[in-house]
Amino acid sequence: MRSGIDRSAGDAAVRPQDDLFGHVNGGWVARTEMPADRGRYGSFDRLRENAEEQVRDIITGVAEGEPEAGTVARKVGDLYTSFMDEARIEELGATPLAPLFSVIDEVSTPSDVMSALGRFLRAGVDGLFHPIVNTDDRDSTRYVVYLEQAGIGLPDEAYYRDPQHATIRAAYPGHVARMLTLTGVYAGDEGAAAAERIVDLETRIAASHWDQVANRDAVKTYTLVDRQELEELTPGVDWTAYLVGAQAPEGAFDQVIARQPDHLRSIAAALAEVDVAVWQDWLRWRVVHALAAYLADAVVAENFDFYGRTLSGVPQIRDRWKRGVGLVEDALGEAVGQLYVEQHFPPHAKERMVELVDNLVEAFRRDFLGLEWMGLETRREALAKLESFTPKIGYPEKWRDYSTLEVDATDLVGNVARASAFEVDRNLAKLGGPVDRDEWFMTPQTVNAYYNPGLNEIVFPAAILQPPFFDVEADDAVNYGGIGAVIGHEIGHGFDDQGSQYDGDGNLRNWWTDSDRANFDGRAQRLIAQFDELESRDAPGHKVNGALTVGENIGDLGGLTIGHAAYRISTEGSEAPVLDDLTGDQRFFFGWAQVWCGMAREAEAVRLLAIDPHAPMDLRANAVRNLVEFHEAFDVQPGDGLWVPEDERVRIF
Repeated sequence: MRSGIDRSAGDAAVRPQDDLFGHVNGGWVARTEMPADRGRYGSFDRLRENAEEQVRDIITGVAEGEPEAGTVARKVGDLYTSFMDEARIEELGATPLAPLFSVIDEVSTPSDVMSALGRFLRAGVDGLFHPIVNTDDRDSTRYVVYLEQAGIGLPDEAYYRDPQHATIRAAYPGHVARMLTLTGVYAGDEGAAAAERIVDLETRIAASHWDQVANRDAVKTYTLVDRQELEELTPGVDWTAYLVGAQAPEGAFDQVIARQPDHLRSIAAALAEVDVAVWQDWLRWRVVHALAAYLADAVVAENFDFYGRTLSGVPQIRDRWKRGVGLVEDALGEAVGQLYVEQHFPPHAKERMVELVDNLVEAFRRDFLGLEWMGLETRREALAKLESFTPKIGYPEKWRDYSTLEVDATDLVGNVARASAFEVDRNLAKLGGPVDRDEWFMTPQTVNAYYNPGLNEIVFPAAILQPPFFDVEADDAVNYGGIGAVIGHEIGHGFDDQGSQYDGDGNLRNWWTDSDRANFDGRAQRLIAQFDELESRDAPGHKVNGALTVGENIGDLGGLTIGHAAYRISTEGSEAPVLDDLTGDQRFFFGWAQVWCGMAREAEAVRLLAIDPHAPMDLRANAVRNLVEFHEAFDVQPGDGLWVPEDERVRIF
């Protein structure tokens, strides 16, 4: 039996007791050159590249087969062709945007602004808020529309105020001006003047945005209002004009959940107070910004220069075929996914995953039964929620129907708009109907996994079920440290600081006793404080935001702890063999660290610290510092880099 560990990736000069990430991955980091089109690169990205090439082969193979018109295969091929036809795109220039600009030219009132925003939603242009259809957090048996804050062009509200983002903020107006000039919206100095007005308006909009930490709060971001209450919250906002523009079904906004009520109040005031001509400037920018990737090379280059080079430090744009694959994935992802599964996902991988999930669930069950800080009443609810978990592995049971989506091989921007309208209609059509518990929110070819609290489900697409996450030929220890801990991580999200506020039916309901919640929150606060003091090697001098990352950090701790317990269950009490000079427990932790092999450019690492709820990769690998099992496996002693005194280790599950 082989271990499944790539020892060539490690650095023997670094002791695992001091830095598990460096010991397991340091050699790879030292000798690997960051790809020129990447801001961050690691295990996930290498698998994504592999999946991307497999999807490209599927797409081009379909297109070469000259499928019949109207078939989903033809749509896949034609969409990719429309993106790859650079001569046609250059010939058209910015003319595909003309119909949208014509709408803006007719805007003369705040109601017209709302009408335009509704119409633009269908064209793939985001507005002042983004409507999201999902299960109601307090009634998981129905769908409802969530209104999510939007309207800014920088990554986050902090970029408009925080001194650490001053350089980006200073460069932004020039980028806006150049984009508006390149697309012929304004000429000469008019573009610069318009850009100043746009950035001023965005700065006003950003001031009402909630920060990343507040946006994680499931209770705070739940304000259910009916149509009358929505209009009282946003006096003067013409919601009817918006809904008509979006071609929304009758009653779509009879009840909505305002995720950030302050933002909705603020945009109502802005619509009333800001001159309509400035709103026209802003609308033109929203159109150019949203559709820049589908225009002529000069526009694409300027767009990348700011959002790639300036914002993330990435020197080179991704190859065109990769961007084309990304478009097909976005618009017709499940159609491609069906072919991907047929070619690249063996049935025995799913069977092995079922066994792993069963052992992880059993490990969580045993953990809850013995958890000393959790009382009987809360424990009963936790076990009931655990029993209600739905695992989804590999691919959906039923595939999405794309029959109503029209694709034209000569009309790229039109294809993007039609694909967006298709998604808007598909999602709004859910309202009033039964909840589709079979729906997936990732394609099978996506290298990722997720937990959905509204359906209390954990989902593992086919593409993540390969090394270093999962190797059907490898030792159990490495698989439990890899995909096993990832499974535990996703289950753990059901019991993290936010997921723990949902019950087994997916409803936002407090099922905790006050004392148990206080115990949980105290442990979470200790984890926040621990990560607040940490820096990633990729962004020296910049601390992690422990409050932003606490949910993912709880998931990692739970994944590690329960993944290790599940590994012990799998061995049925027998001692694992020594492989590659490592015990079974040591291989488990190596398997975990392999998953987080990676590196990031400093600019990208800083950007991610501001907006990403995940801690940097090296710190995720070294989260093992909290586990007594890690200290025992490697005989970690005081003075070692990853030594944490027993009373300072954070253990939640």
